[in-house]
Amino acid sequence: MKIHWFLPTASDGRTLTTGMRGTHGPGHDTTAAAGPGSDRHRASDLRYLTQIAQAAEHMGFDAILTPAGTFNEEPWITCSALAQTTERLKFLVAQRPDSISPTLAAQMAATFQRQTGGRLLLNVVTGGDAAEQARFGDHLVKAARYTRTDEWLTVVRGALSGRPFDFAGAHYDVRGATVFSPPDPLPGVYFGGSSAEAAPVAARQADVYLTWGEPPAAVAAKLDRIRALAAEAGRQSPRFGIRFHVVARDTSEQAWAAAERLLTGIDPEHVARVQATLAGSQSTGQARQSGLHAAFRDSGRTSDLEVWPNVWAGVGLLRGGAGTALVGSHREVADRITEYAGLGIEEFILSGFPHLEETYEVGEGVLPLLDAGIGRAVTDA
Repeated sequence: MKIHWFLPTASDGRTLTTGMRGTHGPGHDTTAAAGPGSDRHRASDLRYLTQIAQAAEHMGFDAILTPAGTFNEEPWITCSALAQTTERLKFLVAQRPDSISPTLAAQMAATFQRQTGGRLLLNVVTGGDAAEQARFGDHLVKAARYTRTDEWLTVVRGALSGRPFDFAGAHYDVRGATVFSPPDPLPGVYFGGSSAEAAPVAARQADVYLTWGEPPAAVAAKLDRIRALAAEAGRQSPRFGIRFHVVARDTSEQAWAAAERLLTGIDPEHVARVQATLAGSQSTGQARQSGLHAAFRDSGRTSDLEVWPNVWAGVGLLRGGAGTALVGSHREVADRITEYAGLGIEEFILSGFPHLEETYEVGEGVLPLLDAGIGRAVTDA
């Protein structure tokens, strides 16, 4: 089992309105939108991000995920800087095929591996927001974007082999694509997607298939689908990873109180605006995340946000992307991680609010339990 952390390169803070991914633009006053008592955001300058990366390394996390997008700092540049202030931590760098040629991406990956001693992991993000894609000049329909991603990864892998690689497809036509020296080890490719277009690409290309947190039955069905598609492609099944936020405390009561505080004072009209924005996403995964808190939107009962024991969909009310959190005592969170591991999940990408403090909360409270094998699945309780 590998446990990773997250780097908040938009901004950070103690509420869900700071550093929102894909739901605000320049000049958006997130503090005002959150209502009275909300915190001021923490700018994601290099000093703060260095603190988080060094804390994650100190606590024993394996890698740190760095997101991509207009309102995040550019991930390659950010991670290159942070690699100079860390020694062991790996960097799971998000890269969108719409914004860079595959041959240049291979060159950057090879250089990063050599200069950091093999600490690169590559998170390939096809994208599902038409407005965000358009900012980069990408106007392809969804099916074409995934065809391009498939070709992009084929060229990247070919170039990283160190032998001249030729490829002619619908989106790329390269001759002799290669790199100065093939990296050793090759960076692992992480890839997610819940749609009919995404799954076959993941089955063919991913070293690690990523999913956002959902109840175990939904996750198990998704993993079985990828396993079957990989077998059809004559390929061994990829490893599996999952993305969760975490609110872990000494006691369950403290954790749920902390989760509720993330929503305290939030203007319902602001929630409605965020949800309207997210409803326009072309991402099947986003639609699945939004569906997890539909019962709450109808009832207004916060109890409807717990979609499985210790799995809370409250984050998705105000944030795009990963919208679920593991909430509970350190032991309960370790139990849930163990339960998902029982489905075949081998890698967990976690985060919290704010990320610096929660690095230590999870690192000191949850990771030792997992290291000691104390977590247990709910069926073993």
